[in-house]
Amino acid sequence: MKKALKVTLSIILAVVVIAGIYVAYAMLSYYRIADDQILDVDNPTGVSREYVPAGQNYSLTSWNIGFAAYLQDYTFFMDGGKESRARSKEAVLDSMEHITDVLDKENSDFYFIQEVDFDATRSYKVDERQIIRDRFKDESYVFAQNYDSPYLFYPFTSPHGKNKAGLVTLSKYEIRDALRRSLPIQTDVAKFLDLDRCFSLSRVVTSDRHSLVLINFHLSAYTTDTTIVFRQLNMLYKIMQEEYRRGNYVICGGDFNMDLLGDSASVFGVSGGRNASWCQPFPVDEMPPHIMLVAPYDRKDPYPSCRNNDMPYTPGKSFTCTVDGFLVTDNVKVNDIEVLRQDFMYSDHNPVHLEFELK
Repeated sequence: MKKALKVTLSIILAVVVIAGIYVAYAMLSYYRIADDQILDVDNPTGVSREYVPAGQNYSLTSWNIGFAAYLQDYTFFMDGGKESRARSKEAVLDSMEHITDVLDKENSDFYFIQEVDFDATRSYKVDERQIIRDRFKDESYVFAQNYDSPYLFYPFTSPHGKNKAGLVTLSKYEIRDALRRSLPIQTDVAKFLDLDRCFSLSRVVTSDRHSLVLINFHLSAYTTDTTIVFRQLNMLYKIMQEEYRRGNYVICGGDFNMDLLGDSASVFGVSGGRNASWCQPFPVDEMPPHIMLVAPYDRKDPYPSCRNNDMPYTPGKSFTCTVDGFLVTDNVKVNDIEVLRQDFMYSDHNPVHLEFELK
């Protein structure tokens, strides 16, 4: 009995020590990426050096590619599913090929791409940035690192691991300069469960010698403090208003992790269940002057931009919503917006396509 008790106590002590070491590692390795970081801009010889004129139609496609892991039958542990990594390196490479095919086919003037991995456990260290850069080698390119998370030893059978990801902005017109700005996040212990967040701000010169300001973002999802996304929105509003007062045109877009339709459960016919933390209604009534929300919604045939990953995608059974869209200043005229019908084949998001012109 004494020997058995000693063995049991030794096991318990070992578990406590290992857990303590891991907690210490997570706390010591935690850091926030620098704010106000000037970003490298890659302007190849083929990119247009012309100023962007007003009164002409332009296109912008935004897509959270979900680190190229989310096939239609993929489920994710943070959403109540089972998986934590892409299924293989080959699966990541195959998805990236399809993702870049879809984007290339759109032939957009500008692109906002979120959740682009590099040196990440969950995507087998595939540099998804480089795959995008190689496919769009004639376009202006900016990358902003969103987060660098410490190694997550969960789920225990296949840990999520240590991951780096960010935002890619592409333009057929020369990007003159770009900046990374850190967004507000939780400061309590929950910061170890959510991730660092940022937006990238890129400038393209217009024919009236002002700027088309392109803001690419991916707002927080798994927070315990639901006010965080509202604080992030307020920061975006402030930046947009400052640029607007300077006479600039602003398009701000990406993954809001908020329900842009207000009640997607009613629109698409499936209740949200576990999704309260990342699909709360967008606060339309609290928007400041000169800024408007542009969300893709076809009343006759609504189509979602995002799905929950608690189960394989099943139309009519999976919870879906629209969390991807844009904020624009009122000197930008929106001609059209739609969700591209990819049926969540390669990501848990479908791309969103915007047609616009500068007034």
